[in-house]
Amino acid sequence: MTDAGVAHHFGNRQNLLTELLRYGGRQLRAVLREVMASWLEGDADLHGLVASLDALYRRGYGELAVALHAAGWRDGGSGIFDPVVDALHRLRPPASSIDDTRLAVAALHQAVAMDGVYGKAFRRSAGLTGAAADDPTDQLRWWARQLELALGIRSA
Repeated sequence: MTDAGVAHHFGNRQNLLTELLRYGGRQLRAVLREVMASWLEGDADLHGLVASLDALYRRGYGELAVALHAAGWRDGGSGIFDPVVDALHRLRPPASSIDDTRLAVAALHQAVAMDGVYGKAFRRSAGLTGAAADDPTDQLRWWARQLELALGIRSA
């Protein structure tokens, strides 16, 4: 799109970036609802949830987040992962901290989003080689186990 097209349709580049994020956010929210519904209907296996989120980011949402951030756009915080937080928090022991659940989901979200974009290179930078560097499966299992441990959730 030309600068004139951006100005005509969006006013300026910041508004274009805002609209792109809103569009991506709507798409992400819709897909997250589907992922969570499917996960909750199944056996609520944490590895299945982590793998589903990974697949979501590998469909381009990780790259979109990185590109928007690199372009200068900052999200003020919309709670887009509240369905994930809510579902995991319901599996936790009574009186568990919701903030701990949010922190765990935020860490998972960041790791899985970045892995879809930079994973192989980052895994190699940690000394992983061969299949361990090329395939994120072991790392996804590790994240599922970390959620289980950090949140006190017994996986199905």
